[in-house]
Amino acid sequence: MYFDVNDTICAPATIPGTGAVSIVRISGPDSIRIADSLIRCKNTSLSALEAYKMQFAEMLEADGSLLDQVLVAVFRAPHSYTGEDSVEIYCHASAYIVNRCIQLLCDAGARAAEPGEFTRRAFANGKMDLAQAEAVADVIASQSASAHRVAMNQLRGGYSLELREMRKDLLELASLMELELDFSEEDVVFADRKKLRASCDALVDHIGRLIDSFKLGNALKDGIPTVIAGATNAGKSTLLNALLGEDRAIVSDIAGTTRDSIEASFNVDGVLFRVIDTAGLRESNDSIEKIGIERSLSMIEKADIVLAVFDYFGSLDTLSDSAALIRKKCGDHHPLIIPILNKIDLLEDNNKKVSPFNTNVIDFESYLLDALGIPESSFFIISATSGEGIPDLKKILSDFAHSSLNQNSTLVTNARHLQALKLANAALLRVRSALYSRTPADLYLQDLREALFHIGSITGEITTDEILGNIFARFCVGK
Repeated sequence: MYFDVNDTICAPATIPGTGAVSIVRISGPDSIRIADSLIRCKNTSLSALEAYKMQFAEMLEADGSLLDQVLVAVFRAPHSYTGEDSVEIYCHASAYIVNRCIQLLCDAGARAAEPGEFTRRAFANGKMDLAQAEAVADVIASQSASAHRVAMNQLRGGYSLELREMRKDLLELASLMELELDFSEEDVVFADRKKLRASCDALVDHIGRLIDSFKLGNALKDGIPTVIAGATNAGKSTLLNALLGEDRAIVSDIAGTTRDSIEASFNVDGVLFRVIDTAGLRESNDSIEKIGIERSLSMIEKADIVLAVFDYFGSLDTLSDSAALIRKKCGDHHPLIIPILNKIDLLEDNNKKVSPFNTNVIDFESYLLDALGIPESSFFIISATSGEGIPDLKKILSDFAHSSLNQNSTLVTNARHLQALKLANAALLRVRSALYSRTPADLYLQDLREALFHIGSITGEITTDEILGNIFARFCVGK
């Protein structure tokens, strides 16, 4: 990928398609001169135009004929997105006009921009650090209010400030160690070992919290993985349709209708949930259904939320077996399990039908809750068919998400950042171990430097062209 911060680039800043207006963006040292050669403003030239004000103008062909009537805005360095002189042309959203505009600008001396090149220039010119630059892509890609909130916090620099403070503490720690080594022959101790250990402990805890936040941050970004699990004919697919507000899954009274997982997304109070309807949990001799059941169990293992659905009129053995399977597959990762009793709309029609929940033989509700591993909870009563209880269920999901979000002021959402934090944490754990074992400073100073490197790589204080190329290649053209 070719990048030259000294030339002038241009690209559409809006997506192709039918619409009223498209924006063509130009940035670089010659942007105003190039645009001025093709744009005619009334009673003034583009170079004399006051910055940050819109001006009605005409976009001309090379022979002076009219291409389009446009609005144009000039942004002068360093007060622009890229930190360079920039021009934005607001033209009619005709594919021909936009493409012709780009061609004319390139003929006049500009170059078509690569994906992410405007933001890369903003980074190179100190308008934002690397973490903020990556947040730009997250803002554009955000599909919910919560994802937008997290991305905007990073774009505003809250996350970067936290990392800079952390790196400052690491630098202070490393400086004291370096100083001791410089005066090692004089047997001088510049740093209190107790304070050093406390400082290192605090840094390890801080980085650990950031690492732990990735699961939630990634879930809010892509949708919180929510699995609907239970025995066959418990009403799982009907519940999926009720949550989505549309007939997404096939519903039938025939057990085993859903043989594979069905995934869809829905938004509740600004939070995106990625809900997965799974095959019913039961013993089966059908090879295809067995594969579906295995996939269902694997989905439960990865879920943040499990909607454990039970048929109010199901058999005791069926309900017990499905509860035990769900508990087993939840394992040690401890998702939120919401136990749901479905089909209460059939109570009146089936008042003679015996339900295990109505027997005096056993407190079956408590029995099932204990089997799920949540004895202190209680069942959520719904009818997926009539919609009874669905609004309250959505509120529970929303409360869980917002409570988790409020508990984590800073969330890591980027896999590159996660890897860097893990490497920094591993280095600091070695430093901490050395401090507690009274190891000489020269033996763990390199670990401190390594931690500094990895933290700095997140914000771009330490970076390479290869890393930058990989990051900005994922951006859209025009940003």
